[in-house]
Amino acid sequence: MDIRQYMQNVGRQGREASRAIARANSNVKNAALRTMATAIRRESAALIAANQDDLAAARAAGLEPALLDRLTLTPKNVASMADGVEQVAMLPDPVGEISDLKFRPSGIQVGRMRVPLGVIGIIYEARPNVTADAAALCLKSGNAAILRGGSEAIRSNRAIAALVQEGLAAAGLPANTVQVIDTTDRAAVGYLITMREYVDVIVPRGGKGLISRLLDESRVPMIQHLDGNCHVYIDDDADADMALRIVENSKTQRYGTCNTAESLLVARSVAARMLPPIAAMLLGKGVELRGCAETQALVSKARAATEEDYATEFLAPILSIKVVSGLDEAIDHINRYGSHHTETIVSENYTRAMRFLREVDSASVMINASTRFADGFEYGLGAEIGISTDKIHARGPVGLEGLTSQKWVVLGTGQLRG
Repeated sequence: MDIRQYMQNVGRQGREASRAIARANSNVKNAALRTMATAIRRESAALIAANQDDLAAARAAGLEPALLDRLTLTPKNVASMADGVEQVAMLPDPVGEISDLKFRPSGIQVGRMRVPLGVIGIIYEARPNVTADAAALCLKSGNAAILRGGSEAIRSNRAIAALVQEGLAAAGLPANTVQVIDTTDRAAVGYLITMREYVDVIVPRGGKGLISRLLDESRVPMIQHLDGNCHVYIDDDADADMALRIVENSKTQRYGTCNTAESLLVARSVAARMLPPIAAMLLGKGVELRGCAETQALVSKARAATEEDYATEFLAPILSIKVVSGLDEAIDHINRYGSHHTETIVSENYTRAMRFLREVDSASVMINASTRFADGFEYGLGAEIGISTDKIHARGPVGLEGLTSQKWVVLGTGQLRG
């Protein structure tokens, strides 16, 4: 295969399809999505079988447990994939929405209209569900999608892509509205991230290695996050039972996700009372604890934490812990070591909780809730194209609105500028 020629064709086809999907009405797009969801449910067993082949190859290749976890499809998350596609169909269509329409002294009306971004390239590793999520979100927001999944998920992605094509065909939409790159050659990524004439934005979903490469080499704007070093802070006025449950869910529900807690901060005034039972729960679940000197004094099995530990996204049953003087030190620690992804405070003190919301510089900031809620589906976006820790153009879980831009529109009745 001539990879350069192949990618040029993919880009050209994506640009052509983007013009057709941009003018498709909501009913047509929703019909495609509902057919897609029905097909995913119908073919659940086939999708899991294809995924089992990917898993077998990945285990033989020595893929890390966190990546194996992300790669795995089960009946539950296949059903969740279909639910996510249906939820996107039920969401309001942002395309064409006009906002902030105001009369000017000249008599013209000035406002802003939501429009698709155009062609979106999504590069992702080990997550076959992204194929369905990205296809659904790009389709509903009027964009064409070029999807390049990881080689470890090639069989799963091909199986899902066939069901996406079924939905497009049923609604009479161009097949090239969603294209899945059908090669594992890494050179395809190099071409995709430099084809400015065809691709309007790149969304990378993968590890630091992938994103670092793209930051160095991409000539196309990106919506990205580098890692998810998420924090739980237990405040002086925290409820002990709630704190334990939130830490348990934030850290142990799944280890391989970007919204899993990697660091625990505990106010000194409550550390002696709250930290030992929390540590016992974590140790009982096989979590390795790495803490400061005060943590080690309270938890004998905790290892000494390094500076690097406090800045690390482990994606594994490892948690860094630090006892802090209070809210100010907690906020300073998070803003210094965190990755601006998701942080939560456990507190019954309204004033301190609101300060935490205002002053923590992250894409999602929570009060008395698990960090695991930082997710497009849980936020009511249907699904997400990714979670952005950038501040421009989108931040946090990126759904339909994040995949559109705005252009100025002017409504006149013949006015001329004097």
